[in-house]
Amino acid sequence: MKAWLTCGLLTLSCSVATGADAEAAAPAARPPNILFILCDDLGVNDLHCYGRQDHRTPNLDKLASEGTRFTSAYCGQPICSPSRAAILTGLTPARLHLTTYLPGRPDCVSQKVLHPEIEMQVPLSVKMLPLYFKPHGYVCGAFGKWHVGGKGFGPMDHGFDSYHPGRANTTPSPTEGGKGEYDLTRAAMTFLEQNRDKPFLAYLAHNTPHIPYDAQPARIAGNSGAFEPVYAGVIETLDDTVGLLLAKLDELKLRENTIVVFTSDNGGLHVPELQHKRITHNTPYRAGKGYVYEGGLRIPLIVRWPGHVAAGRVTGDPVVNTGWISTLTELAGLSAPTGLDGVSFAAGLTGRGAFPAGPFFWHFPHYDNQGGRPSGAMRDGPWLMVEYYDTEQAELYNLDSDVSEKNDIAEKQLERVARMRAALAAWRQANNAQSNRPNPNYDPAKFRELYQDEDPSAFDP
Repeated sequence: MKAWLTCGLLTLSCSVATGADAEAAAPAARPPNILFILCDDLGVNDLHCYGRQDHRTPNLDKLASEGTRFTSAYCGQPICSPSRAAILTGLTPARLHLTTYLPGRPDCVSQKVLHPEIEMQVPLSVKMLPLYFKPHGYVCGAFGKWHVGGKGFGPMDHGFDSYHPGRANTTPSPTEGGKGEYDLTRAAMTFLEQNRDKPFLAYLAHNTPHIPYDAQPARIAGNSGAFEPVYAGVIETLDDTVGLLLAKLDELKLRENTIVVFTSDNGGLHVPELQHKRITHNTPYRAGKGYVYEGGLRIPLIVRWPGHVAAGRVTGDPVVNTGWISTLTELAGLSAPTGLDGVSFAAGLTGRGAFPAGPFFWHFPHYDNQGGRPSGAMRDGPWLMVEYYDTEQAELYNLDSDVSEKNDIAEKQLERVARMRAALAAWRQANNAQSNRPNPNYDPAKFRELYQDEDPSAFDP
């Protein structure tokens, strides 16, 4: 007999409970499960449902049709470690002083300014994602890439109940891909089975499609017509593992009460790196991983929660992955966290209200392996301002009319640029952001050769 019916019958023979007694007698609704799937360098243009015609992603396309797909979702930083730290803490990388990948790139004579000395981990004093959910009965499991701290600062040190690291690179076989995708997926599926009767939070951080990558020979052959057949095979493998996870939720009858999030840590890699001569392209957006242009900042994002998040919706409202803790706690009906930089977008996600308005800020004071330079950015409505810290130059783009960022109109909008640069500077100061210092060993000829004679951000793969 249903609990509510039992209570109803009891009230016929007992005095009616009121106030606190009635509240105590009412059964508590089970909070939603959370399955958070994070990819590594997956570009906004890499999925078929985002328009990539030469990639096959039927499971993710179906997930998008069953949920809401974002076309203006942004990472907290266009490179892995700080973006992951933003997701896991709700704090901006600038505030954490963790602003590039760990352990970071050394200083070189070709670089006009020095890198700031970053934190090598998220301190244990900073509250992470699982600690917002465990007090409410959630069991929390982490799988795959961590990359926000070494020994003593791992997932279980930061509150996860279990951790399966897997392997970043594997030899493709009939049962495994080139990035350990199936091993991580099997571990996550076991976690779902073991915790089917309690609320759970599963954080699955794939190493896919980060270089170096490989795929099963049959998948490479089956994608021979793609822009990069091996990469396309990796994307197809990723899609297959997502399908396995979603099927497991259905098998366990957990679909209706599970929030599924699928996203990436930063934009796709658009320049050749290691042995890979071609990787991906982020058309129509400029640049990719390591740049504060749209190709580096925009990421795929799909959210499904049947009955709560609209199915088949595509939204261009901008959101930033720093807001996930605030968003997920609100969706789960938990008390709102305080002291975070990330703003909840739960109201917009569920249709109960609007998505939060900007402006949005980024601070990336580093040279990187992809050719990016120390820079910051601000988006305010359709306007994106990019400021280079080593040359003190600023660029301005109107994304409504120039989403590819080909036409710098800073000289025509000097007042707007000045306002946006002042706002970015104030934001940096409010977050105690680190800054660059002049490089005493700077070689102007090397700088010009690497960063000015050719612009890596404009490279068209």
